[in-house]
Amino acid sequence: MKRNPSQLRAIIHLSGPMMVLAGPGSGKTSVIVERTAYMIKEGKIPASSILVVTFSRAAAIEMKERFLKFVDQERSDVTFGTFHGIFYGILKAAYNLSAANILSEEEKYSILREMTEQYGQEMSQEGDFLEEISKEISIVKGNCISLEHYYASCCSDEVFREIFTGYKNALRARRKLDFDDMILSCYELFDKRPDILNGWRKKFVHILVDEFQDINSLQYKILRMLAAPADNLFIVGDDDQSIYHFRGARPEIMLNFTRDYPKAQTVLLDVNYRCSGSILRTAMKVIGCNSRRFKKALTTPNEEGMPVTCKAFENPREEYICVVAALKKRLEKGENLENTAILLRTNQEGEGLVNALMEYQVPFTMKEQLPNLFRHWICRNLQAYLHMAAGDRSRKNFLEMMNRPNRYISRDALPDKQISFDRLREYYKDKDWMCDRITTLETHLRILGTLSPFAAINFIRKGMGYEEYLREYAQYRKIKPEELLETLDRIHESTKGMKDLEQWERYIEEYTEKLNEQARKQQNRKEGVTVSTLHAVKGLEFDIVYILNVNEGSIPYRKAVLEEAVEEERRLFYVGMTRARKKLVLAYVKRQYEKEREPSRFLEETGL
Repeated sequence: MKRNPSQLRAIIHLSGPMMVLAGPGSGKTSVIVERTAYMIKEGKIPASSILVVTFSRAAAIEMKERFLKFVDQERSDVTFGTFHGIFYGILKAAYNLSAANILSEEEKYSILREMTEQYGQEMSQEGDFLEEISKEISIVKGNCISLEHYYASCCSDEVFREIFTGYKNALRARRKLDFDDMILSCYELFDKRPDILNGWRKKFVHILVDEFQDINSLQYKILRMLAAPADNLFIVGDDDQSIYHFRGARPEIMLNFTRDYPKAQTVLLDVNYRCSGSILRTAMKVIGCNSRRFKKALTTPNEEGMPVTCKAFENPREEYICVVAALKKRLEKGENLENTAILLRTNQEGEGLVNALMEYQVPFTMKEQLPNLFRHWICRNLQAYLHMAAGDRSRKNFLEMMNRPNRYISRDALPDKQISFDRLREYYKDKDWMCDRITTLETHLRILGTLSPFAAINFIRKGMGYEEYLREYAQYRKIKPEELLETLDRIHESTKGMKDLEQWERYIEEYTEKLNEQARKQQNRKEGVTVSTLHAVKGLEFDIVYILNVNEGSIPYRKAVLEEAVEEERRLFYVGMTRARKKLVLAYVKRQYEKEREPSRFLEETGL
């Protein structure tokens, strides 16, 4: 393939630092592959002294395969790997580590669950809490933040510190390293042992880094140590596609690269070979609204193509049905849907869409497995209430709902496997106010027993104080109450038209089975339209892309309050838009869960 002047400049650069700003679809992987080959063939640089590093195993494998194909060889002495893989190799050589010293994901979550049960009480009931605490631990370690100066965003600072310290001690006791420790230990090794550092400097004389915008502080520190003093550091990335702040990625590292390396040359790969003219121009209008970025103008040799369209729908159901019906028509015409993607901001939003795809029998592949709404702890709470209302008196169900909202009922008051309200009143006979609460609860359960699931959940929400409990809990967990209330809305919505608890639970069972069947199908064969979050689709491209729910609260996400968080959300939207080669459809809804919804501010920025 003929290379443009910017690509050529990057390919023939042999020594010293260089930053390549690579816009979407600008051929950055080809540049890395061809530069590596050029260094060996024309620059006479030994292949064994070249390190090509990226962030995911899949990307490292793909890079290596493309390189071997390009040079027409079966093997090479160039080292291709991820940061974790490279640092593990360094530690292995220094400390004789083995795979047994590396903490598996299962072990990690098992320790975190244990610590959360110990220090975070009911947060251990939440599936996503463990994931969030794990991300925050990574951020603290990856950016070398001292614990007393870190303000947790998923729970109180005190609980976070206790879980963090407990987790750290558990790892030490088991003589295990997690992924973040590998990086930390590597940094400490290089810091304490200049002899070992020098050995690796002689080994890796030339370093190429892909997706540099995703780097964190600690990875960058090690990279700088390793590259010195020759500083043959060739970094490739796009500050406009930095979307992993939650993993510790810091776009400012790339923005400050030329300050750290004043002699660094900069090349801008400004030709986008992927998108049509109208798609690229619309995307550039949006990303141009960010202030913390390298200013750049991208062009494309592709034709103008069809204009980007923006559609408004009354509600999500109408939006999903309209998109799915259009796909069904294409399917009936014998068209292939594998060139099409439907993108959403979060996985949770995929539920209604997946239902519509199943209903219309449109084949689809999900980039990540859809979380089952009915496995959420809020759903467990509501089911427990409805079971109690139907006459169930098991201790297990009572524990699930007795203090949600808080009624100050103690576990000690429940010695038996079955609950008796009379025995409860007997236990609290000296406290009239507690006896009143227990009687009120009993009366409320009797009322619930006469209602349909939809009306019953309405009564639990408004008449029994459950919504207020969720608001207080959200404050304690440092999350926006809307997050929990939206989950509650979605569960509530699913009970519409259900005549009793049995019918609703049958629906939940069938839905769960469909989800599992879909997951099984996908393991065997990927087919149909791709359904994905904006994060998971980075690096991919499709002829046709739909981005749904482009509303305030979804895109940008409701958690994005600070300006830098809004800028990251804008970058994420830009990543989604630039996945499309020929056709891009943006859609928003006017109402959801009986509430009005605002279109996203980003839609205004598109100029559509």
